[in-house]
Amino acid sequence: MKSPNAFLGSLPTTIFTTMSQLAMTHGAINLGQGFPDTEGPATLIDEAANALRDGRNQYAPLTGLPELREAVARASKRDYDLDIDPAQEVIVTSGATEALAVSLMALIEPGDEVVLIEPLYDTYLPVLRLLGAVPRCVRVEAPDWHLSEETLRDAFSDRTKLILLNSPMNPSGKVFTAQELDLIASLVLAHDCYAICDEVYEHLTFGVKHIPLMTRPGMRDRAIRIGSAGKSFSVTGWKIGYITACPALASVIAKAHQIIAFSSAPNLQRAVAKGLDLGEAFFAELSESLRARRDLFANGLNRLGFPTLPADGSYFVVADISAHAEGRDDVAFCRDLVTEAGVAAIPVSAFYDPHGAEPPRHLVRFAFCKTEAVLREALGHLERRFSLRRVETRSSCRLVRAARAAPLVAYLVAASRLFRKWGSVRRFLVGRPFRHHPLVSPVPQERPVDRPRYRDHWAATRRSEPDWQAGCA
Repeated sequence: MKSPNAFLGSLPTTIFTTMSQLAMTHGAINLGQGFPDTEGPATLIDEAANALRDGRNQYAPLTGLPELREAVARASKRDYDLDIDPAQEVIVTSGATEALAVSLMALIEPGDEVVLIEPLYDTYLPVLRLLGAVPRCVRVEAPDWHLSEETLRDAFSDRTKLILLNSPMNPSGKVFTAQELDLIASLVLAHDCYAICDEVYEHLTFGVKHIPLMTRPGMRDRAIRIGSAGKSFSVTGWKIGYITACPALASVIAKAHQIIAFSSAPNLQRAVAKGLDLGEAFFAELSESLRARRDLFANGLNRLGFPTLPADGSYFVVADISAHAEGRDDVAFCRDLVTEAGVAAIPVSAFYDPHGAEPPRHLVRFAFCKTEAVLREALGHLERRFSLRRVETRSSCRLVRAARAAPLVAYLVAASRLFRKWGSVRRFLVGRPFRHHPLVSPVPQERPVDRPRYRDHWAATRRSEPDWQAGCA
């Protein structure tokens, strides 16, 4: 029998599936996968439920229901001052992952190079390699997620077809600044290429504002924006995404979408259209709620000896495990964390190209998009596990200090014994003619017989020898 696709067959089970299964087996709190543990807005749920009964449950149009495409255009204008034609520049997809796949299919020929920024979403590399693209990965470096201009410039060449940009970024939580976006835009223009922008966390930022690359000079016709209702409204199971691109690109993307999915659930599209019109107040409240939970969990991790890295957006915070790793890498640590502490996390090394340079092995990712009660419970599990370790460490330190102090203690004991022995010698010499020698008694002492309490005893025990004490008086 002939073998199936060799590349797909060689792909391992994802770390997300592995950690989720391990968490389920051990009854652990799953902070690995990035999905909320609460329902989205009740108005959207009601809208989706009611839309199932309005008699419009057949195929939606290829590019999506008009009401959703128009809502995407309105939101683009409201949030980013982008003028979008809903009829020609918006495509509704079955989730952001499909949006990503069909956008890449529309642009890439085998052998094209694609610039990516690590750590990156784990779907990117398999899709690119299936399409025959050549990944060129650069990194934002911990602990501040700095992007090196020199490294980024070196990744671009005449063979570069596009850059795949994720901002806000998973797993790091980095939100790219206007200066970094302008650098990327200048390289896209200089090398006559495109940018696919994964912006599924666009509304989930904390203290900074997301800036689409499409808004930078020269990027309107070269950038493809991808959004997600699942992330924006906490309904990840709905799998409704949307693409914004210029007509020339959108028409080719629509053909790839026709081959892969064609259309998405019409009732969910109508509900998402209503959600996008909730406006800035809704997204501000969602962002503030997530920020509070990020701070709660990050502060708890820092208190337990897991320093956290900056996280300005997304569902995730990255923590440094160095203080507790005890020689384990991030994968082994995460496995032990499930079995020993009852908390599931994701090793950050899973977000790097396995064929690239060695990734960092001291970082793990936690999802904080859970209820406050769940986050507090997870911190309680971690505290019980790692507070015990601190007690054990303090006990070990005391033993080490005691061992180091042992020679000094032995010296002091020997000195004490010597002083006691010298005291015995001194008492023996007190009764001899040289008892007033400076080494024996620096100050002349009165005779015991001169002291009333010793007089009788002295008279009773006086020897018959000459009174040699008189000569020493």
